[in-house]
Amino acid sequence: MMSSLPFQPPHIVLVPSGIGPSTQFFRLAVMLVSRNCTVTFINIQSEAPAPDCSPLTTFFDNHQEINRLDFDIHTSNTSNSTTSDPFITRFEGINRSLNLLGPVLSSLLPPLSAIFSDFVVTATLTQLTADLNIPLYILSTTSARFFSMVAYLPVLMSNDSAIFSDSSGNTRIPGLDPVSNKNIPPTWLADSPSNYLLTAYLLPNARSLSKVKGVLLNTFDWFELETITALNSGRVLDNLPPLFPVGPIESHDHLEKGHYFSWLNDHSAESVVYVNFGSRESMSKDQIKELENGLQICGYPFLWIREFSDNSFLMRTKNDTKVTKGVKNPQNVLAHHAVGAFVNECDWESVMDAARHGVPMLAWPQHGDQKMNAEVVEKAGLGVWVKEWDWGGEKLVAGENISEMLRKLMGDLNIRCKAKTVGREAKNACEIGGSSQKVLGELIEMFRGKNGS
Repeated sequence: MMSSLPFQPPHIVLVPSGIGPSTQFFRLAVMLVSRNCTVTFINIQSEAPAPDCSPLTTFFDNHQEINRLDFDIHTSNTSNSTTSDPFITRFEGINRSLNLLGPVLSSLLPPLSAIFSDFVVTATLTQLTADLNIPLYILSTTSARFFSMVAYLPVLMSNDSAIFSDSSGNTRIPGLDPVSNKNIPPTWLADSPSNYLLTAYLLPNARSLSKVKGVLLNTFDWFELETITALNSGRVLDNLPPLFPVGPIESHDHLEKGHYFSWLNDHSAESVVYVNFGSRESMSKDQIKELENGLQICGYPFLWIREFSDNSFLMRTKNDTKVTKGVKNPQNVLAHHAVGAFVNECDWESVMDAARHGVPMLAWPQHGDQKMNAEVVEKAGLGVWVKEWDWGGEKLVAGENISEMLRKLMGDLNIRCKAKTVGREAKNACEIGGSSQKVLGELIEMFRGKNGS
């Protein structure tokens, strides 16, 4: 499938799985196009097409230089499914449909230099791309820390299939600090070793990592140096492909000034607390009330972006406040000079956006990889993590405690100084000659070399 024409730009196909947001693939697509690559974005969609106002439609309207190719999947037939879990059912449907993608990939012109996809479909695509002789790369959308745990999972479970049955103790990964089992996703602990999420979803994809050509990480050397070095040196596993830290992956759109920007413009530098728990706000109603109380009594103006805004809360609020419904690109808020702290669940995309702008975080993990991401935030000096708060929903954190941590985050000059250092290092990594810039450039040059050979 490799082209023999000289000076032909690399043709890279992005195949996000369609499970979870595609934002990081949007960003990667723009980065590749800006470096003179031809990019085809395969949009995996269910029976119903995306509405005209969706982020997907807006993205392609703004970036018509990126080729869009819709690929329909059929997840409504659940007769062959082994579970009632809607996530696993969709995962199974996508993987069945991807087996039909071969003729589509073979027909694309110019011939393909590489395919970039995500972990969710690694096992399916390794066989497909091997048959087509197209290199497969995985874009990891989590921390290198959590990726190391996933990559090492087959070894852990081969040694002890019930290793995650007990939430106490630590899990050891060669070359890295031990992982507290309290920080492992709760869904891994359920019914181990018969946990379907582990045995049918995570393990096959983790085993297939050795068959891909490389893994792109949305992180940067300085931020996770110990973990990246251990992974690339073979200390974690000796059969992993090269890992390419290319983060923080830059925003795919110019900063758009939404209606909340005029409110931010009225505030002095680093004076506003910004709160955003993403589109999956999993807090209980009681915890949300305590968070509301903590924000009100902390004494700082705050901007809270929520999936659902509460007008009754606005009427009760006495402080300088802005509560608004979810926005497309929270990085725009973090770029504003008025933002002095970021309260977030520690999804990795948000962590990288905070790192890029040097905004200190109050990490409050809610689910999934977020406690292990919070480990990285704390170790790198990007913010604070109150471990006693545990997972969201497991205990009720009082508003007074939340207020106390917000005052600490906003008032501690040492915390702010460390976060600014992270911001400088993140910018350095992305500038010409920076570590992430060099890694991505060398990868693209490798594709160009193969195209011209």
